[in-house]
Amino acid sequence: MTEPVGQLASISLDCPDTDVLADFYSRLLGLEEAFATPDRGVVALAGAGPMLTLMRVNTYVPPSWPEGPQHQQMHLDVAVAELASAAAAAVALGAVPAEQQPAPDRWRVLLDPAGHPFCLTAVRPG
Repeated sequence: MTEPVGQLASISLDCPDTDVLADFYSRLLGLEEAFATPDRGVVALAGAGPMLTLMRVNTYVPPSWPEGPQHQQMHLDVAVAELASAAAAAVALGAVPAEQQPAPDRWRVLLDPAGHPFCLTAVRPG
């Protein structure tokens, strides 16, 4: 293995309203605000490995998963103990179940308040 140049510090998501998404992901993942710019155009959340950084984009267009025209470019997988109860809890926080569920016994696809797809999963490495 080669020596890494650095370590993953943050995963950043574009969105129209950083406060809405910060509130959603703080409650979904138990994260706390670590940093925000004075205008709150950038809000970074910490507490689960790399930070999750939310960045305001005034021309934001949500992805239309699984088909275009605005394809998803990335998504988060969130490990949970039990899919149905975790999905219900995420919906109570503002998530919306995606219409397409390719493998609902292993992953539940939801959309966050800005329209980003994310998966709840019972799949574990190893």
